[in-house]
Amino acid sequence: MDPLLDFTGKSALVTGAAQGFGLLIAESLAQRGAKLVISDINEAGVKEVAKTLSAKGYEVIAVGCDVSKEDQCKNMVDIAIKHYGQLDIAINNAGIAPADLLPLHLTDEKTMDIQFNVNVKGVQFGMKHQITQMLSQSEGVILNVSSMAGLGGAPYISSYSAAKHAVLGLTKSAAIEYATQNVRVNAVCPFFTLTKMVTDSGLTKSLEALAEGTPMKRLGNPEEIVDVMLMMVSPKNSYMTGQCIAIDGGLSAS
Repeated sequence: MDPLLDFTGKSALVTGAAQGFGLLIAESLAQRGAKLVISDINEAGVKEVAKTLSAKGYEVIAVGCDVSKEDQCKNMVDIAIKHYGQLDIAINNAGIAPADLLPLHLTDEKTMDIQFNVNVKGVQFGMKHQITQMLSQSEGVILNVSSMAGLGGAPYISSYSAAKHAVLGLTKSAAIEYATQNVRVNAVCPFFTLTKMVTDSGLTKSLEALAEGTPMKRLGNPEEIVDVMLMMVSPKNSYMTGQCIAIDGGLSAS
């Protein structure tokens, strides 16, 4: 196996693994030798994923987790240490899309709270306990899933955009704080990608127009995002930290 894609003996934690990017990155890491702790608020769904992966001979533990609750984020790390003795990789993927398209002046407190509780606190609480363990090991890598909405303005989903901007602030701050302690922290910023969260959202009628707005004239496939994620958490990718990588079909270059 190419050393860049060899995760043999590594333990990895993936949140939001019942579907979408989380499911695909969990599968990809398992295929390349990683031992997994996977979680999702959809406990039945993530346990079904674990069952499927275990049937293929992969080592995986599934747990229900609401990432907006700090004790549940800590529990995921504790489980990884109990079973594998270390935590090499953490992917904070769990997140929620905006429920409605709303102009900023009609966005209420409840909408903001939902976005920040899951999309921001979920990353903050996750990193807090992941980094604590990685410092004790003197190494580790964290990848946070943000969005192109975290790099620029996103009309009518300002609550989501604000939350995803916050993810990048957390990512860059942590990267600087722990750079000399061999803990790397990066983020991916996908444009709208054909995951279930997007195709089932209220944005589906706009997908064709969104695709037309990119230089490549199409939306991304989830596998294309996950391939970049794999590279970013690779043990061989040891000099990258604090980076927020756009995966957007050329949109940010236009």
